[in-house]
Amino acid sequence: MYAPRVFVSMLGALAVFAVATYWLSGSFSGTVLKTVICAVILQIGYFGGVLYLVWKESRAHRANQVVAARSDDAEKRAHRPFEGSEHLNH
Repeated sequence: MYAPRVFVSMLGALAVFAVATYWLSGSFSGTVLKTVICAVILQIGYFGGVLYLVWKESRAHRANQVVAARSDDAEKRAHRPFEGSEHLNH
């Protein structure tokens, strides 16, 4: 989610919403109130979307750490301490 694009899109949607609401109701004060409520709902949705993306990335990062830890443990168990020193024994 690219923030400037989201904000421009949100302002465009709010403008269309305001024009349609004013055209349907004819009330300027009602249009302003409903548009502000719509803006708050859009911001809550945007915030929820960002939280979801952060949670998803955090979960994937944690899963990668677990896999890396398991492979490190396997390498430590398979490693023999004097395996790499044969050239020193000659």
